[in-house]
Amino acid sequence: MTSQETKQKTRSGFIAIVGRPNVGKSTLMNYMVGQKVAITADKPQTTRNRIHGVVTHENSQIIFMDTPGIHKPKHRLGEHMVKIAVQTLREVEAVLFLVDATMPKGAGDEYIIEILKDVKKDTPIYLVINKIDLIEDKQKLLEIITSYKDAFPFTEIIPISAVKGDNVVRMRDLILDLLPEGPFYYPPDQLTDHPERFIVAELIREKVLHLTREEVPHSVAVEVEQMQLKEDRNMLYIHAAIYTERDSQKAIIIGKQGSVLKKVGQMARLDIEKLMGSKVYLELWVKVKADWRNREHMLRNFGFTEE
Repeated sequence: MTSQETKQKTRSGFIAIVGRPNVGKSTLMNYMVGQKVAITADKPQTTRNRIHGVVTHENSQIIFMDTPGIHKPKHRLGEHMVKIAVQTLREVEAVLFLVDATMPKGAGDEYIIEILKDVKKDTPIYLVINKIDLIEDKQKLLEIITSYKDAFPFTEIIPISAVKGDNVVRMRDLILDLLPEGPFYYPPDQLTDHPERFIVAELIREKVLHLTREEVPHSVAVEVEQMQLKEDRNMLYIHAAIYTERDSQKAIIIGKQGSVLKKVGQMARLDIEKLMGSKVYLELWVKVKADWRNREHMLRNFGFTEE
């Protein structure tokens, strides 16, 4: 068999994961990929950019597109996030609309359903009900299924647990069956299309999300200013800046005698070492950029573009 014939037998395609903030989109994609490529936290709007997770099997490749949670934006960063999520729906072979099994259908879900009505009619749209492991009364699950079934003609409804993996393989097999014939978009061993600097910055931001509360997590951006591998020491040196909008927020992130910032560094360093496969020296600074979420040039500097 020639290499050309082999290529013709491969299948590949893009699958969008959409939903309200904090329904488990990034957790699902990380489970499918088998490694953390998108950060997770119990805070809404954790994901800000569209993140690709690549899952390659012997003759097929799925590119999952984890999108920012669709919500009513309160600033230009929020507008950017929603625009990216909606644009993604025009470019895919199928859409996974993820909802939380522990939450009744609300106005946010209705808003997304209205958006889904404008997706190309031949695009399969699956309702994926996540967090079923948290539902003890299965009657409640049936009620949730009915409420969504009456609202939109979904291709199929799939209850899953992205944390435990319940029913995820079945969902993956459904996706594999609908992939069109075509070449792989990425090398078989590549797990994401984002550069290492982006993932490192996101891992640092994730730790800030875990360790702070109220408005502080939403006001944070991270920029890796320097990343250099010194081979003679087998050590990766990283200098990163954590940006926030007010001096009071900066003080919270630093913490008493630097306690919070130290913990952020310790937690992030462990994840970065696992990702990069080498020892890491991580130096963090906290800087203030007032109202950066509404400043176009700052959004571009932090990588929030429409491409």
